[in-house]
Amino acid sequence: MQIHSMWDDYPTLKKDLAKTLDLMSSSISLPNKEIEQTIIELFHSGGKLLRPAYLLLFSELGKKTDKKKSIALAAAMETLHTATLIHDDIIDEAELRRGVTTLQTKFDKDVAVYSGDYLFIVCFKILIKYTDSLRSIKLNTASMEKVLLGELGQMNTRYHIDITVEEYIQNISGKTAELFALSCFLGYYENGGSATVADTCREIGKSIGLAFQIVDDILDYSQSEKNIGKPVLEDVKQGVYSLPLICALEENKTFFEPLLMKKDKMTNEDTMKVHQGVIDFGGVEKAYELADHYTKKALDLIQKLPNNKANTKQTIYDITKNILDRKN
Repeated sequence: MQIHSMWDDYPTLKKDLAKTLDLMSSSISLPNKEIEQTIIELFHSGGKLLRPAYLLLFSELGKKTDKKKSIALAAAMETLHTATLIHDDIIDEAELRRGVTTLQTKFDKDVAVYSGDYLFIVCFKILIKYTDSLRSIKLNTASMEKVLLGELGQMNTRYHIDITVEEYIQNISGKTAELFALSCFLGYYENGGSATVADTCREIGKSIGLAFQIVDDILDYSQSEKNIGKPVLEDVKQGVYSLPLICALEENKTFFEPLLMKKDKMTNEDTMKVHQGVIDFGGVEKAYELADHYTKKALDLIQKLPNNKANTKQTIYDITKNILDRKN
């Protein structure tokens, strides 16, 4: 089992994340053991586990913390996240995910589609078993809808050089931010937290998710392929334009349009020109401004959370600041 080194300074949380992965693995039962093992390997492939970590942290702020239930809810959230990753890999035709051969590469796309769908069911089975509130089930259903709408929104705006910042934010609000929001909400609310504060937790999670995705997209323009672990600017060839490019495009379409209109026929030289253009025209700096906006919003709201003896609020603040200030 591999738990990301970022949790080394938080031994209790790291132990609970290990239990989360164990529950996820034990919840998988498929007739085809090779497919089952591949899914379990993906669970244990070294992802940051941010969503379950936030759920577990926010659970400590509730009035009646139930560790067993919180670990189960964390497992449900990460299972749902993994389902979206499998579907992402199908769309992107990715061969690897965190160094592990993807399901669609190892088997075929049909197997990958049904495996992702199966994980949605596993997520709900865990939720139904451990969730006290019908509101939480409704929110999870609504969140899943938002995630899928975000994915569809991204697909609908492929190769659109007129895509706006607002459309981008709408897409990542579903695609990335929604599961952060739900994790923070469930962690607090399902452990005896008030509905009012739970709504603040949800807003914190949304802001964290938005900032996280923007920073992630910025790193495509500031890190080497080795460091970011995926082909630099491969999304551009597929017509997925992230915030730095969108910001640079706004006033410089004459530079980018001839390159982007080649679509998936773009050469490596073309993508490098786009890369340099985004930097030269200030796209990275403008994207950082919006990332800073959502980071500040999240940190300000965290300060309004209730205190406890373990000083969990400060831990949430420190971890959030660290992941949103990251450079890799």
